[in-house]
Amino acid sequence: MPNIKSAAKRVRITRKRTERNRRIKSSLRTAIRRFHDAITSANKDEAQLKLRRALVTIDKAVTKGVLHKNTAARTKSRLTKRFNKMAG
Repeated sequence: MPNIKSAAKRVRITRKRTERNRRIKSSLRTAIRRFHDAITSANKDEAQLKLRRALVTIDKAVTKGVLHKNTAARTKSRLTKRFNKMAG
């Protein structure tokens, strides 16, 4: 437990930011999982919709500072590649 007032504030801020990052990461994983589910169901239209949603979510995670931009680019590239392979 922190003894200094500023240290106590840092603990509160860290807790709040950690919770925010956890929420963003969770929604990111959910969007990617839903895209993968759409791919396995072989429904091209649904997969395209879910891909678009996943790409937007990834971009939002970058702007919030949760993901590094190169990590996001790599993930987006892999998802798009997978969709193109499925679409034929």
